Amino acid sequence: MARMIDWGHHSREEKTVYSFDEKYCMDIFRELLAVDSTTGQYEMIQERTAEEIRRLGYEPQITHKGGVIADLGGEGDPLVITAHLDDIGLMVRHVNADGTLNVCPVGGLYPFYCVTENVRVYTADGEVFTGTVCRTPNSIHVTEEELRNTQGDFRKNVCVVLDQPVRTAEDVKKLGIDTGDYIALEPRFTVSGGYIKSRFIDDKACAAVLLTTMKSIREEKLKLRRKVIAYFACYEEIGHGTTWLPEGVKDILALDIAPTGPDQNSEEHKVSIFAKDSRFPYHSGMTNELREAAKDAGADWVMDIFTPHYGTDGDATVLAGYDIRHAAIGPGTANSHGYERTHIDGLKNTWLVMMNYIL
Repeated sequence: MARMIDWGHHSREEKTVYSFDEKYCMDIFRELLAVDSTTGQYEMIQERTAEEIRRLGYEPQITHKGGVIADLGGEGDPLVITAHLDDIGLMVRHVNADGTLNVCPVGGLYPFYCVTENVRVYTADGEVFTGTVCRTPNSIHVTEEELRNTQGDFRKNVCVVLDQPVRTAEDVKKLGIDTGDYIALEPRFTVSGGYIKSRFIDDKACAAVLLTTMKSIREEKLKLRRKVIAYFACYEEIGHGTTWLPEGVKDILALDIAPTGPDQNSEEHKVSIFAKDSRFPYHSGMTNELREAAKDAGADWVMDIFTPHYGTDGDATVLAGYDIRHAAIGPGTANSHGYERTHIDGLKNTWLVMMNYIL
């Protein structure tokens, strides 16, 4: 059942009740995860997202390079809210002589966070083969010292082993597998005690939250305080998800995970509002507006810095030269770019701040 949440709407004296559709959010999150979408492999996830947008009663617009946009209504000073659909993953670098695949990362994926993961290899002609990310040599009973003492490296000792009876590079080439083929990791979605564990919480959880917001706006006939455009980008993990925007956009709000860790304030049950990332500060005026929206909504929130190494899609828009304000929020998430974990409360609080900001 949808859970009901109270918060102050436009006036702290008046309380309006809106509903966070937890079941829908989790269901659509699971469906998005089921579509492999390593950055650059955008067609299937773009189609599935556009289909869902139509089902919710909006008209999707497909961008030329890959991505989906939807006008949510409202008038004046357009705001883009973006969440990205692409996942980190791997690509075939070359086929090894023994029939294993030498691979390279697409986005910020590291060997220590994916060794032993099951994968799917997509060939250029549409075939899909399964396999596993493995160390070489791969049996600790045989080469314990080498495996314990040598760090995993995609270039030297980490490969993909296919679930096929291949022994040579020629055997693999006959399957149609070659350099440039995308390799998607198994998400392994599960929920326990409200904790959500899966790969690609970054950022399909936020995409699910944005779709849940769209569902609330349409079903409850909510009036937006300004024009709002949803933007589901497909290239965030490599830095150019939103380098183009529709005409007239004034502000962009990126929904992305809030990594937990040393010196971070983010927590899995809370939504983080980011003051800065590795590139530069977010717009102070817009950030303060979000802070006030969080207070007014009664959300469980913290201020944080978006890590010393990464940024969000709002950065790409600023660097592209748009005269816009940019800001970012998102659910606290552990184990970023690995087998990630957040909590349903983190998603709920992200939705709560976003809803109070646009209504």
